[in-house]
Order: sequence, then structure tokens, then C-alpha cells
Amino acid sequence: MSGVWVFDNKGVARLITNPTRESFEQRDPSPHPGTATAPGARPRVLVYLPSNHAIHSYDDLHQRLAELGWTPYHNSHGSDNLLQFHRSDDSSDLISLPKSFADFKPIHMYDIVVKNRSFFEVRQLPA
Repeated sequence: MSGVWVFDNKGVARLITNPTRESFEQRDPSPHPGTATAPGARPRVLVYLPSNHAIHSYDDLHQRLAELGWTPYHNSHGSDNLLQFHRSDDSSDLISLPKSFADFKPIHMYDIVVKNRSFFEVRQLPA
């Protein structure tokens, strides 16, 4: 049996043998619609730990990253739809984010957490 197991709101599992985006759609409306691959998943937020402050904009994030020594990286050969930050010219650390905060996803949050372990954390929003 290959495929993906999906659990509904009552905890009942069903096997989807050939998963597609449509096969993950919720039948019942949920307060947390989630994504096509994680129906019902709660939204996540990036939290700056020293102040326990949730990051809600790139202005907030830019300020916190600047405090930690990250500076904007302007790559003349890079993509116009990315914001990038680096620590120094001698460092290979680079954080790449989508230009629009609306496109800021958990994968970008975890990239920031991995490169700043004691300062950021990803949390689920309360129900």
C-alpha cells in the first residue's frame, strides 16, 4: 500500500493512493484550512525569543536581523523577487526570502531559525 494517509477532524484516516492537490481538499470547513499537503494545519509564526515578539512584517524582521549582524545583500546577478541577508563578506551564510511578506512561508522561517538558533523559534498560532 503506497500513498499518503490523511486524517480527518475525527481522527479517522484514509489512504490516498495517487495524491494530487484536489485529493487533499477538506470536505468540512476548518478554522485552519492548512495547505494542500497538510489539511487543517495551523498557521505558523516566527518569534524573536529575546523579546518573545512575533514577526509580522519584513520591517520587524529586518530590525531583528540587523541587531544580530545580518545586512542586506545586493547581488547584481540575483533575482529581483528575493530579499537576501548575509553576515559578512567572509561568511557563506545567506538568508534568501521572497520579496513579498505574504509569500513568507515556514520553510523561510526555519532557514532563519537554523542560522540563528538562540534567537528565533517557529511556533504554531493558538487555536
